[in-house]
Amino acid sequence: MINNKLDSIARLVRYYILAATTEAGSGHPTSALSATDLMTGLMFGGTFRYDVDHPDFHNNDRLIFSKGHASPLLYSLWAAAGKLTEQDMLKYRKFESTLEGHPTVAFPFVEAATGSLGQGLSIGVGMALNAKYINKTPYRTYVLLGDSEMAEGSQWEAMEIASYYKLDNLTGIIDVNRLGQRGETMYGHDLSVYEKRASAFGWETIVIDGHDMNEIVGAYEKAFDVKDRPVMIIAKTVKGKGVSFVEDQNGWHGKALDREKFGQALKELGEVDKAVRGEIPKPENGKTRKRPAKKDYKPSYESGKAVATRKAYGMGLKRIFPMFPDLVVLDGEVCNSTYSEIFRDEYPDRFFEMFVAEQNMVGTALGLERRGKIPFVSTFAAFLSRAYDQIRMSQYSNANIKFSGSHAGVSIGEDGPSQMGLEDIAMFRAITNSVVLYPSDAVSTDKLVEEAARHNGIVYIRTTRKETPVLYGADEEFPIGGSKVLRQSVKDAVTVVAAGITLHEALAAYEELLKENILVRVIDLYSIKPIDIKTLKKAGSVTTAIVTVEDHHPEGGLGEAVRSALAQYDVPVHSLAVRKIPKSGRPDELLDYEGISRNAIIKKVKGLL
Repeated sequence: MINNKLDSIARLVRYYILAATTEAGSGHPTSALSATDLMTGLMFGGTFRYDVDHPDFHNNDRLIFSKGHASPLLYSLWAAAGKLTEQDMLKYRKFESTLEGHPTVAFPFVEAATGSLGQGLSIGVGMALNAKYINKTPYRTYVLLGDSEMAEGSQWEAMEIASYYKLDNLTGIIDVNRLGQRGETMYGHDLSVYEKRASAFGWETIVIDGHDMNEIVGAYEKAFDVKDRPVMIIAKTVKGKGVSFVEDQNGWHGKALDREKFGQALKELGEVDKAVRGEIPKPENGKTRKRPAKKDYKPSYESGKAVATRKAYGMGLKRIFPMFPDLVVLDGEVCNSTYSEIFRDEYPDRFFEMFVAEQNMVGTALGLERRGKIPFVSTFAAFLSRAYDQIRMSQYSNANIKFSGSHAGVSIGEDGPSQMGLEDIAMFRAITNSVVLYPSDAVSTDKLVEEAARHNGIVYIRTTRKETPVLYGADEEFPIGGSKVLRQSVKDAVTVVAAGITLHEALAAYEELLKENILVRVIDLYSIKPIDIKTLKKAGSVTTAIVTVEDHHPEGGLGEAVRSALAQYDVPVHSLAVRKIPKSGRPDELLDYEGISRNAIIKKVKGLL
């Protein structure tokens, strides 16, 4: 009896999919139709728990469409649940609608923005980690996967870490419909390949007919009973299922039916009961574990003592956790270099080792963030470039994630160019509403870690490998969007703007120039985005030029940030930056080689005068 109702709901869902995409004149109806039975059986088959009137309820089960182009299916399911009308569905892909072409959090039942393939499972890992290890709540996470996206390496990063953490509250569903955008997928309908590989990664596998409602409902019930390992349901489906003239036909990916074909499809669907509604049982009201926030002490560093900013990052995390009890730290197997190990040793239950799998680390952070945590993600700055698509996509989920990239620039020395982050400032500046911070000493790093935790949004903190002397006192404040003028006089000839390692080079250059009675203004531009236009403009108005110095490529870096900020003002800006292919060597050799050392600053200032 229940399966008859599920079949009736699935027919209604197919109707909504076709009606919405035909009205829009675009979309991916065939990709949605193949997974319709799978998702109908999940949402309305009795195992999925969700309070439909409170999508943010902490104990709701979570459903992520990693296969984001199947968005018309997602919206149709919620229409079948009574949360959208047919009129809402007919606004699909329209500018004024929250039903976007690929899911975004503008629609309240979307867990995270998806559409760039290969990311949903990592997000699911983060949500499952939160339930199992942090909140200790019984909600379960389900992720709909396409067979095409199983070629993405990030999927297998997620699969290995889910197995490592024994996430028995995580279920993946692979919609094996055989056809991708331009033809057959890598393995077509050979389900045994997916089964062997998922099993090899430590997952419990369940192979089913993705259009048999008995098998579908039974698979979810079986997954519920699996312990100490995640579950992968591998379903053989037909792309375009329910419409004979597009079923299993190449060339229909991403194409909507026209009005005539829509009419033909409706005849094939048969009578659609528009009054039928899917029912979802509510979850239990399990309580979450939450630590109370407490006040903590100020950072304590001895003035002039050499401390690497990467180490101050770890110390800052440890210091602020009592004030931010939702904080969680992830690291890519370099915590003894990023110094997030300082936090790990103090709060091991809030630290997750993500190993050398940066894409999955960022996706997992997003999953944790979407469940109310404040993730700090750390690795070498250079390696964050691997995960840039995940970082880019997180902005569309309004993510509140903090990133720390250590070992930035040529100043890391002998390790050579493969380890030097030289593009990271540009990467993060390009993210909408992002904050980019580049502290120069231990105190500013520690304080900016706290500022990052307090700020709601994506924040990047760039840290340095080399030890640098402490410049600031513990009472100094470092608001986002600010800067510090460290040297100034009424006779300043040139302004030198720097951050991180080059600030110390600028201060050394200042002392040398002072011996020749050449005065320069020195600004610590610790906040590269947003930038302190007021201070820069004032410096530009009272000195003949601004010289920016950065251990980063000129494209998109500190210099371009300053030049953009002052574009409407008549202020000459000269940029010293990394313009050659670097190599191994001592830090001072490399700074000289790239023309960003104290010697280069002195030469540039004298040349301008």
